[in-house]
Amino acid sequence: MKRLNILTVLTAVVPFIVFSCTQPAEKKAEETTQASKEVVRVLTLGEEEIARSVEYTSTLEPFNEVHLAPSTPGKIEAIRVEIGDRVNKGDVLIQMDDAQLIQSKIQTSNLQTDFLRLDTLRMAGSIAQQQYDQLASQYEMARKNVEFLSENTTITAPFSGVISGKYFENGEIYSGSPIATVGKAAIVSLIQIDELKAIVSISEKYFPSVKKGMEAKIKVDVYPDMEFTGKIYNIYPTINPQSRSFDVEVSINNSKNLLRPGMFTRITIDLEKTNALVLPAVAVLKMQGSNVRYLFVNENGKAKRIEVELGNRFDDKVEVISKELKIGDEVVINGQARLLNGMEIEVVE
Repeated sequence: MKRLNILTVLTAVVPFIVFSCTQPAEKKAEETTQASKEVVRVLTLGEEEIARSVEYTSTLEPFNEVHLAPSTPGKIEAIRVEIGDRVNKGDVLIQMDDAQLIQSKIQTSNLQTDFLRLDTLRMAGSIAQQQYDQLASQYEMARKNVEFLSENTTITAPFSGVISGKYFENGEIYSGSPIATVGKAAIVSLIQIDELKAIVSISEKYFPSVKKGMEAKIKVDVYPDMEFTGKIYNIYPTINPQSRSFDVEVSINNSKNLLRPGMFTRITIDLEKTNALVLPAVAVLKMQGSNVRYLFVNENGKAKRIEVELGNRFDDKVEVISKELKIGDEVVINGQARLLNGMEIEVVE
C-alpha cells in the first residue's frame, strides 16, 4: 500500500518538474532571440535641394600690377616713393633728367613761330603749299616728341596702389635692362591691393555651368574663422589640353586691407542647384585602412550594407551617391557602428 502511494506521488510530481524545467528554458531562448537584435534608429531617405559646389586652391594676386620706367635710358633725378608707400592715381613717382625735354620744347617753340608766320603767308598766297606742308609736318613731329618726352620724364601712377618694388636710387643711370626679380625693365613697381584676384583652374566638365558674375567664397589660413566673398569676372576661352581644365579670374574686394598678394587661399564656387540624397554625416561609416564609405539600411528587419560615395558637405550633413539607394529607404543613423551585413535589427523611435 505504501509502495502504491509513493508511485502515485512520483507520477504526479515528475510532469510538474519537467514542465517547471522546460518553461524557463523556452523563455530564456525567446529572451536570447530578442537580445540578439541590435536596437537602432533610422531616418527615411529623401531628396533635398542643394547648391552643387567645387573647391579649388589658388594664390592671391594684385588686381593690377605695373613696372614703371621711361621708354629710353637716362639719368634718374629723383624717385619720390619708397617700398610700402601708398600713392594715388596721378601722383608723381619718378622724375628723370629733363635736359632733352627742355631742348625739345625750345625747338618746338621755334617751329611753332615759323609755322604761324608761314600760315599767314599761305593765307595771303605768298608761299607754295609744299613749303607750308613740310613745315607743318616738322612742327607736328616736334610737338609729339615733346609729349613723349614729358610722359617719360615725369612718370606718374596710373592707378591708386602700393609701391611693391624700388630698384634704383636718385642720381643713378637707368639703362633699360630687365630687373632680375621681376623679369622686366623697371625703376619702381606698383600694385593695386584694395582689390585682389585669384586665377582658378576648373575641370572642363563644369565649363557649361560657370558664368561671369557668379559669387565665390574665399578662405585663407591666416583668418581661419573668416570668409571673404569674390566674383568671377573673367573666363578664359580655351581648355588646357594637358590638365583638361580652364582658368577663371575671381576678383576679391579688399577694402579693409586684411588680405595680401601671395596668400594661399581656398575658393568655393556654387555652380548650380540640384536635388540630391542628403543624410547626417554620422550615418556614413568608413572602412578602416581604406577610403571605402558605407552605411546600413533597414531591409525587412535586417541590416543591409551599402557602399556610397560622398558628394558635397553641408554643415553636419553630407550628400551620398549610390545606385543602390532610393527615396524612402530607412537609413540607420544610430547604432550602425555595431552592425554587420544581414544582422537582425529592431527599429525604435
